[in-house]
Parts: sequence; C-alpha cells; structure tokens
Amino acid sequence: MRHTYNLSERKSCLAIGISRRSYRYKSKKNDDELIFVLTQISEEHPGYGFWKLYHKIRNLGYGWNHKRVHRVYLALKMSIRRRIRKRLPSRIKENIQIPLRSDECWSMDFMSDSLYDGRRFRILNIADDYNRELLSMEIDTSITSARVVRVLDQLKQQGRKPQRIRVDNGPEFISKTLQLWAQENRVHIQYIQPGKPTQNSLIERLNKSCRDELLNMYVFKNLQDAEEKANQWWIEYNY
Repeated sequence: MRHTYNLSERKSCLAIGISRRSYRYKSKKNDDELIFVLTQISEEHPGYGFWKLYHKIRNLGYGWNHKRVHRVYLALKMSIRRRIRKRLPSRIKENIQIPLRSDECWSMDFMSDSLYDGRRFRILNIADDYNRELLSMEIDTSITSARVVRVLDQLKQQGRKPQRIRVDNGPEFISKTLQLWAQENRVHIQYIQPGKPTQNSLIERLNKSCRDELLNMYVFKNLQDAEEKANQWWIEYNY
C-alpha cells in the first residue's frame, strides 16, 4: 500500500488499522519445541536418519515442513556417519589336518535357534579336532567376544589349552578381544576363507548332529530348558 499510493508508514498503518509496532514486527521462529521433539525421537531411535526422523515427526501430528526440520537437524549435528564395512584381510586356504594329539587344534563355531516365545538364542560350540570331543557348549541370548574369551579361560583353568583354534570370520572371532587373548596365551587363530564353511568341516559335522538330535527335536520353553536339554545331549554326544 505504501508504494502503491505513495503513503508514509504512519498513514498506511492508520488506513489498515494496525499499529506501527505491529507493522515493524518480524516473526522469529521458535524452534524449542522442534528441537525437543527431534532430540527425543533420535534418542529413542538412534539408528534413524533424517527422513525417518522427519516422517516420524509428521506421523505424530506436527506440521513442520521438511526444510525447517532439516535446518534444525543439521544445526544439532545429528547427521549419522555412514558405516564403512570392515574389510577382512585375505585368508589363505589351509587344508584340514587331523591332529596327532589332544589340544593340538580346536574348532569353534556358533549356532542359533529360537525359544517357544520366539526369542532367539545362540550356542557357542568348542570342540577338539583330535577326538571330536565337545569341550564347551555355551548357550545364551547374546554371546560377545568377551564371553568367548571367558569360556576359553575356564577351559584353560581346567588344564585345556590348544596350540591353534580354527574359526570363521564372525565378529566375535575377528575381534581384538579374542586376538589379544590368543597373543597372550600363544594360541594361533586360524581363520577360514569367508563363505567357505567346509574349511571348518569338523565343527560343521558336530553342528549338524546338534541340529538333528537336539534343536530339531525339541521346543524349548525358556533358556533354562534349552540349557538343560543341551547339557544332557552334550554328555551323550561325548560318551
């Protein structure tokens, strides 16, 4: 209006019935609520990137557009670093040689199954390649590399320690935790080539027996039930 009719600010404000203070007011966006909501959702879902966070906000009924949400997202430095897949060192194929004595070479491997309520659990099998003796059968919903080392230490306290251990390239086996234990105990970790389970065929045979004679035969009510039945099978397998 001011430019169209060449009016002063005062006359323009009088003409449309607003104060000069209201005319001069510039809206300042308050992002406090957006920051609070965005932070809360990101804490509940730490793996969400921007678009998942944005759609979650919209589903909750907030009307902020994606440009505003993205501006705050960047200001809070919430961008997730892209995970770079860890490259494995090249593995040399080593033919399986049957040991001449006990504790010369062990094999370790994981299996998994589910309980009656659908929860998954894992089994860590450790066997002596010399006589196929099952040395340990650890069962839990989660078994970390630290847990693997703890089991090996327990076997060591029982007077059992191998010269080398054959394993695949699972995260628990390539971890620094296990490598440090092996170095301290002068045990060679022999990794098979990725995607070549036949290179660990001795433990694979044991796993097949475990699957056919134990896991496929029972429905486990809970973890304790699985442990009890596994311990009984372990005794029968060894003797």
